[in-house]
Amino acid sequence: MNNTWVLVASASEARLFNLVKSDLERLKSFSHEQSRMKGEDLASDRPGAYQSDVNREGHGSYAEPTEPKEYEKDRFARELAEMLNHARSENQFNNLVIVSSPHFHGLVNKHLDEESSQKVSHHIEKDYTRVEDSDMLDTLLPYLRPYLKE
Repeated sequence: MNNTWVLVASASEARLFNLVKSDLERLKSFSHEQSRMKGEDLASDRPGAYQSDVNREGHGSYAEPTEPKEYEKDRFARELAEMLNHARSENQFNNLVIVSSPHFHGLVNKHLDEESSQKVSHHIEKDYTRVEDSDMLDTLLPYLRPYLKE
């Protein structure tokens, strides 16, 4: 069975499709509302403060290693990649096409395991999450032609 999945994703939403004959069948939708929130709404407090032991007049603050909004984007990318890794381990697809903005695309790729990465047959670095399901095949047709089954 030659099965192609298409993941159309952004940092806050994603749709997973199965390419069936000459149509895209939606398998699942994902939403990550935290990626849409403002950074200050995600962080619980301002950075913590400390006083230096060496110099009693020295003060500073702990900076967060990752901005809260970026952390949430990465968390959503990890969630999608883990789902794809699991599906690949169960042989649910043979080819994977990832459609996403370049930055989020990189986050998803970072979390794919080696075997799943090898199944990615095409990378489309565009955000098509606003395209309706009914128009998705026409939008992606130039990229999906090699996978269409007649």
